[in-house]
Amino acid sequence: MSKQPDFDAVVIGAGITGMYQLYKLREQGFKVKGIEGAPDVGGAWFWNRYPGCRVDSESHTYSYFWSDELKQKFNWTERFAGQPEVLTYLQTAADLMDIRKDYIFNQRVKTARWDDENKYWVIQLEEGGSTPITSRFFFSAMGPLSAPQMPNVPGVYTFEGDWWHTGRWPRDPDSNHGAKIDFTGKRVAVVGTGASGVQVIQEMSKVAKELFVFQRSPNWTNPLGNAPVSQEEMDEIKRNYNKLNEFCDTTLSGFPHKWIDRDTLDVPEEERDATFEDLYKGPGFRLWLGNYHDYLENPEANKVVTEFVARKIRERVKDPVTAEKLTPRDHGYGTRRVPMDTKYYECYNQDNVHLVDLRETPMEQVEATGIRTSDGKLYEVDVIVYATGFYAIRGSLSRIEIYGKDGRSLNQVWRDEGVKTYLGLMVDGFPNFFTLVGPQNGTVFCNIPRCSATAIDWNEGLMQNVFDMNIKTIEADPTAQNEWNHLCEEKLAKGLLGKTDSWFTGVNKNVAGAQKREVLFYAGGIPEFKELCVDIQNDNWRGFLFDGAPAAKLTEPA
Repeated sequence: MSKQPDFDAVVIGAGITGMYQLYKLREQGFKVKGIEGAPDVGGAWFWNRYPGCRVDSESHTYSYFWSDELKQKFNWTERFAGQPEVLTYLQTAADLMDIRKDYIFNQRVKTARWDDENKYWVIQLEEGGSTPITSRFFFSAMGPLSAPQMPNVPGVYTFEGDWWHTGRWPRDPDSNHGAKIDFTGKRVAVVGTGASGVQVIQEMSKVAKELFVFQRSPNWTNPLGNAPVSQEEMDEIKRNYNKLNEFCDTTLSGFPHKWIDRDTLDVPEEERDATFEDLYKGPGFRLWLGNYHDYLENPEANKVVTEFVARKIRERVKDPVTAEKLTPRDHGYGTRRVPMDTKYYECYNQDNVHLVDLRETPMEQVEATGIRTSDGKLYEVDVIVYATGFYAIRGSLSRIEIYGKDGRSLNQVWRDEGVKTYLGLMVDGFPNFFTLVGPQNGTVFCNIPRCSATAIDWNEGLMQNVFDMNIKTIEADPTAQNEWNHLCEEKLAKGLLGKTDSWFTGVNKNVAGAQKREVLFYAGGIPEFKELCVDIQNDNWRGFLFDGAPAAKLTEPA
């Protein structure tokens, strides 16, 4: 006789996605439990407390649109909120959902193993000696940017000064801010110039005696366009939330920016440049996701936009040699994730800011007093900030040992066969395991609070079918998984993003074995993804196997 599990569903992660998924499952009547490594909710916004950290989606769109109460209750104070305010918002949402009572905090999952005899997951926590948790269904909601990655250089841990990774910044125990650390008058090294690097460099340049920026791969960046939000503006936003919601549902990635329905090269140069000038100023991703609709597919169109942004760098940086070093040469504008800035390039006009180009002199090792480059030079510093980002999208899953049917390791399967999923939600051979905002999902290249909620709302119907029919197992049909994988490949191949090394395509020079491009997201856009999911639901949950059979067979009369 099979044993009964402790819970119907366990969700890893208490960030934006995890909280909402757990809440929906609980409201459906499932017995649930959440597991979170931090001492409280917030996910990425709990951990990333570095100076300058803020959202680059418009605050009022980076929201739970499903809750009218929360939309009317919360007042954003900036167009692009800083980390403390975003965390306050998520804590407010957690209170509204009364979600903390369902979580185990300060715990991480070490292993999860499918028990085929009992048809449930056995989840072992990292704390030695702890009793495993058993659950019928297992949801990963760890997020695409939750596995911090240090640089792959010797001696990182030999540095005798203070050092931190932006993704694990020390916190102030009495507030939602980072720890009260005074960098005034110190020699600071920042390693990395991605999104977090850009933000922290802007702040460090204001106070550091000497700031050394170690850059391996420059990124295209353009102005964020931040500004305060008055109460009058906030009241107007609240009155129009429904219209905004409807509009964002029509855009590629859930942001309030929509393509210009014209081909770049068909527009007269003077008119085109005027449009670029307007979009470049922001706010937010206007130039990236509100540009002419073909520029991320047509190389010649992309070249025009790229040349415009390169010209802007030369205008903003006084020294031509430094401007050249800050200009990417290995990818066109928009083909990687675009950081947003507030006078970032202007930092390099300051006498206290020094750019170290690691393409010319790679970082050789970290030593007790600083960083040594390949030319033998030692940069002596008091503090090192590693803004080296994350092992994105699949990284958090790779750091847990997950074993499916016949003891197959998910890490091993993906190493041997490449990443393959069905809808970015399930993996063949791993029953009852759901990867929310995971590889090949339509919610990865997206405004996460909006898009993950869209996926979770759809999951509600799927899990309701499981609940109503007392289904013990749900799996991805292998044929459907292959078809989905091919579709993801086709969609990504149409655009320039798929032809560029980036975390979107799984390339991470700091991770062993992550130098080959992979198909890690669905590039068709959220409206198309939603339409496809509705079609699957209407077709008896096509591609899913319930207790080993398609849903249609389960509902056929005996």
